[in-house]
Amino acid sequence: MLLDPNHYDPAHLDDESRRLLRATIDWFEARGKRRLIADAQDRVWYSEFLDFVKREKLFATFCTPKGVDGTKRWDAARNAAFSEVLGFYGLQYWYAWQVTVLGLGPIWMSGNAEAKQKAAALLDSGAVFAFGLSEKEHGADVYSTDMVLTRTENGYKANGGKYYIGNGNVAGMVSVFGREGDDYVFFAVDSRHECFKLVQNVVDNQMFVSEFRLEDYPLTDADILHRGPDAFSAALNTVNVGKFNLCTASIGICEHSFYEAITHAHNRILYGNPVTDFPHVRQNFVDAYARLVAMKLFADRSVDYFRSAGENDRRYLLFNPITKMKVTSEGEHVIDLLWDVIAAKGFEKDTYFTRATADIRALPKLEGTVHVNLALVLKFMPNYLFNPKAYDEVPTRHDPVDDDFFWRQGPARGLGKIQFHDWEPIYAEHSHLPNVGLFHEQAKALKTLLTTAAPDEAQQRDLDFLLTLGHLFTLVVYGQLVLEQAKITKLDERVLDQIFDVLVRDFAGYATALHGKASSTEAQQRWALGQIRKPHADQDRFDAVWQQVVALSGKYEMRP
Repeated sequence: MLLDPNHYDPAHLDDESRRLLRATIDWFEARGKRRLIADAQDRVWYSEFLDFVKREKLFATFCTPKGVDGTKRWDAARNAAFSEVLGFYGLQYWYAWQVTVLGLGPIWMSGNAEAKQKAAALLDSGAVFAFGLSEKEHGADVYSTDMVLTRTENGYKANGGKYYIGNGNVAGMVSVFGREGDDYVFFAVDSRHECFKLVQNVVDNQMFVSEFRLEDYPLTDADILHRGPDAFSAALNTVNVGKFNLCTASIGICEHSFYEAITHAHNRILYGNPVTDFPHVRQNFVDAYARLVAMKLFADRSVDYFRSAGENDRRYLLFNPITKMKVTSEGEHVIDLLWDVIAAKGFEKDTYFTRATADIRALPKLEGTVHVNLALVLKFMPNYLFNPKAYDEVPTRHDPVDDDFFWRQGPARGLGKIQFHDWEPIYAEHSHLPNVGLFHEQAKALKTLLTTAAPDEAQQRDLDFLLTLGHLFTLVVYGQLVLEQAKITKLDERVLDQIFDVLVRDFAGYATALHGKASSTEAQQRWALGQIRKPHADQDRFDAVWQQVVALSGKYEMRP
């Protein structure tokens, strides 16, 4: 299940995609662990990596839609694989790619053919891009932008600042969100222009997360990408496309860390015993493995829904925030479980793990990812739980085609009207697995809560209460797609039931948290107590999963 650079060959992709992914792995492996770690510690700008990107035309190949260049395509399946590989070797390299994806979003979504051709040519020449949305005083609050366009005799001038903008030091094009009067606007600027003032790198890191200002930056209509409501929708729709990469980066980080942790622990003697002989150590590793496998299952199945989306199927708008929030939060859990085992080793300067402990924290927290996305997820809950709709089954989508719907998602509204296929049949299909059956009972009980002890008017304004409810709902959706992908991949049922051992405990934990909320009613507290379930224990199942875990010891070690 885990990415293994020694035997990496994504057979589900076309030959050229496989070659480029293999070339990327080989480039990192040739540099070796010491060089990667030293560059990160010394905050070395990764110009050699960008030279490699330019030489292989990596970003151009993976980021150019077929509608702009008929020799290329935007393929979410291979993009997910690329994102995972970059995360495996270092968040800073992934970040250069991630921000390029975001910067391109408003361009590819626009009707500005000249800007699209310019962007394609820059990509082909090896350029990176930037997404100028957030501001120092407002964060990603697009309603409050202080970036202002004013008309001149020859066009416009832009004035204002942007903050936390990756690649802002070298971006060939920066997609900038602002306003002209009361209208929103997206426009493109060049970081090399004299009126583009680079203020600073706001983080102490190898990546460059810039603060910049535009001071009377001259623009013409050729630089305008979107106006009015279309500009607002472009901002949110770009996040729909680009921020999915957060989950695959988290997966890559956890995979590399897992190899390092199990190899260290299994070969270390403590008090006369191998560390992995201690029951609590095995429990941590099995829980971490179950969580990591679930992360991969959910992310892979989400790609199918993204690629199959259209005007009449917008289910991806629920699965997308869960990849950004839930999968990345699970990544933190995985690292914490591993860190509790390897302890002081996780602080040592010559390990990948010490970088992972810092980098994994960033992903759930980018722009308030967890809280923002939980609030978004709640909009879908009524229709998801109570008002299903029949859809054709979404197949596995590894076909090498262009995902052009990403650039015509339409207005960013109407989320509460989106319907979903019935979530219960996939649970019922796997109810012979004890922990899947237990979790299904908990999931059905969420419907009972909402019909018999629903949040009152005051609780509906209490975001603290609602976020806990959002966590409970998220687990139901998460489990559904995990089961769908497990069925497709014929996952070992022992691993699958171990995953739901974790989910049963998680649901009970969030129910306990709901019970303790200051505003919870007596009826809600009784419901919460009823959801505290003990997972079905099976030592044979646990031991079988442990054997899969311990087999990873020594399977991959990055060369020095």
